[in-house]
Amino acid sequence: MLRKLRAAADAVGAALFAVLFVTFVVQVAARFAFDRPLPWSDELAVVLYVWVILWAAAVMVPAREHVVFDLAYNAAGPRVRRGMRLVGAVMIGALAAYALPGSVDYVRFMAREGTPVLGVSFMVVFAPFVLLLAAIVVRSLIDVVAALRGRRGERD
Repeated sequence: MLRKLRAAADAVGAALFAVLFVTFVVQVAARFAFDRPLPWSDELAVVLYVWVILWAAAVMVPAREHVVFDLAYNAAGPRVRRGMRLVGAVMIGALAAYALPGSVDYVRFMAREGTPVLGVSFMVVFAPFVLLLAAIVVRSLIDVVAALRGRRGERD
């Protein structure tokens, strides 16, 4: 089941990126080959870029692949690392959980506004940020449980 969900998430990410790429190619061709810039292509490219980045960070890229500063972590012993994992996961998860209700409220509020050219609701534009925060909360809970059980977290 988890494998199918991961494959579906990867397919959505790939589709978003493909549409972004095609939009970018159309944008460049229209601007430089035909000297007729298309305003909708700029806007669509920006919206798709936001979606691609946040979607990938939320559901596609494993936590261990995210950029981290781990100089102190790598220098520490196993017990200290476990404590660092626990404290880090609690802090990040708590901050994301704290930000989640306000972010949901803001995204819902933005439903009243649309993008200037395409008229796409800003609720749609910013929705993947809420997904990212929820994914951070879930990943942090998994890391907290792993650290309490003495297992390596998703980052190791």
